Amino acid sequence: MSDTFRPARRLAWLPWAPWALSAPGLLVFVTMLLTPLILTGMLSFHVFDGMEGIKDVYTLANYWEIFSDGYYLEIFARTAIMAGSVTLLCILLGVPETIILSRMQGRWRGIFLLVILAPLLISVVVRTLGWSILMGSNGLINGALQALGLADRPVRLVFTMTGVVIAMVHVMVPFMVLSVWASIQKLDPQVESAGLSLGASGATVLRRVILPQLLPGILSGSIIVFALSASAFATPAMLGGRRLKVVATAAYDEFLSTLNWPLGAAIALVLLVANVIIIVGCNRWVEKRFKPVFEG
Repeated sequence: MSDTFRPARRLAWLPWAPWALSAPGLLVFVTMLLTPLILTGMLSFHVFDGMEGIKDVYTLANYWEIFSDGYYLEIFARTAIMAGSVTLLCILLGVPETIILSRMQGRWRGIFLLVILAPLLISVVVRTLGWSILMGSNGLINGALQALGLADRPVRLVFTMTGVVIAMVHVMVPFMVLSVWASIQKLDPQVESAGLSLGASGATVLRRVILPQLLPGILSGSIIVFALSASAFATPAMLGGRRLKVVATAAYDEFLSTLNWPLGAAIALVLLVANVIIIVGCNRWVEKRFKPVFEG
């Protein structure tokens, strides 16, 4: 037995062994992720001419145009508001859903978990087309509102931020549920029972016992939802239309409509950097604010 594991012990003590074992994964990471980002970054510094195309001249004019033009600043602000609204609504809907789901019996839990995760099994284009039909002037939602007397005429939902946020929440809630579900599996039921036995109400136990222990899952889900919402393309493009542009659709237009690839690359990189800054900043703040919870 000792002879069998002797080569493994020798390999583990070699200083280059960890690098050798991680080299394949590191190579795939560099090839598939870093290389396209580096090429996109280099492209964003090129000069574009409407007559001559992309020139082999480097400049900061593309980034200056993004940060100095109110048109692009409005697009970035709209994208941040959309992603923040979707994230907040996913927290308000996904956390209670997960708590209720964890208290269901085995068979019903599997059925409802499948219902919640069903949007992930359908193409985003099909889901968006379904929402455009539901939210149309003659759709089911407007028909129900008028039948209940809540609206005298069809409410405009398509090509509005409200419609885009509703459809995005439907797409993103499963990611929040999965993240919180991983945290709720580590929750000790005896802690909740102890709080109730000591005279605390159900609301107090939820606020001071359950939710603090779910914060890591809520944070992870918020990061995933915010990042995916800020970079979403299909749903904002189909439900928002040409007038309600977000960063992803603006970059798409620069690449395929005006053929200004350097400006489109700059927009994409600014979105990436903004996403990273917001996510890392929120992560640091939450970890500092709730440090005892994460260490526990």
